[in-house]
Amino acid sequence: MSLDRTAAMNIAEVLTEALPYIQRFTGKTIVVKFGGNAMVDVALQNSFARDVVLMKAVGMNPIVVHGGGPQIGQLLEKLNIQSEFVDGMRVTDSATMDVVEMVLGATVNKQIVSLINNNGGQAIGVTGKDGQLIRAKKLSVKRKTPEVSATEIVDIGHVGEVRSINTSVIDMLINSHFIPVIAPIGVGEDGSSYNINADLVAGKIAEVVQAEKLMLLTNVAGLQSKNGEVLTGLSTEQVDNLIADGTIYGGMLPKIQCALDAVKSGVNSAHIIDGRVDHAVLLEIFTDAGVGTLITNRSQH
Repeated sequence: MSLDRTAAMNIAEVLTEALPYIQRFTGKTIVVKFGGNAMVDVALQNSFARDVVLMKAVGMNPIVVHGGGPQIGQLLEKLNIQSEFVDGMRVTDSATMDVVEMVLGATVNKQIVSLINNNGGQAIGVTGKDGQLIRAKKLSVKRKTPEVSATEIVDIGHVGEVRSINTSVIDMLINSHFIPVIAPIGVGEDGSSYNINADLVAGKIAEVVQAEKLMLLTNVAGLQSKNGEVLTGLSTEQVDNLIADGTIYGGMLPKIQCALDAVKSGVNSAHIIDGRVDHAVLLEIFTDAGVGTLITNRSQH
């Protein structure tokens, strides 16, 4: 068989495998949190953008939520503003919040919008402040003080949590056939801005729009067992057990907790996928094998 014929057969096989997934997910909403390596590697940026455009082209409704931690860190460094972290969260005073808004709401958001548009899609970028899309409240962080066994509340400034999501903004964009690209900045009751963890925002949006899938791109192959094997096809109960026995710990905990909360709140499935893999989003949606950890309330893909 000639090389061209083999390549054509491969394409036919891929499309045949993808077809049932395309049929199943047409008209469904899929929330994708874009971050990590996929966000800074040019080839991965373009493969991500093409994945999102293809999802829209075959009738799905992708919603992109993005982070921008490294980019924020770089600009703060340039401006000689010291970065301080408490429990993995950036302490955000007023000067830092200005930088966060500039990086997330302007630079990074517009780069992703351009990426999607350059790859044949129609994206519109918004922050949580637009149309009061993300109403936020100040996040209070409690931690035990080692000297006395009391709990102290640490003020980490303009770091927020989601109070509510105004879905009418998202509905308007989706119904006008645009791909929403959302920066995780919320607005407080007094009009002040809050920096919110992008995983949390993606999870909450997936919950309120009752998304088919929540996909969190990370810099690891997925959730791993103690001997380094990627775990997938997990039920919420199995994930609870893995947290209890210490298999899931450290930096992976908040991400997993966010995926778990979404699935327990009615999102059909959550996926923690390897953003370092070319076309990771498509592989996870359109193939039997996938490229990460799948969490669902049911035992099917």
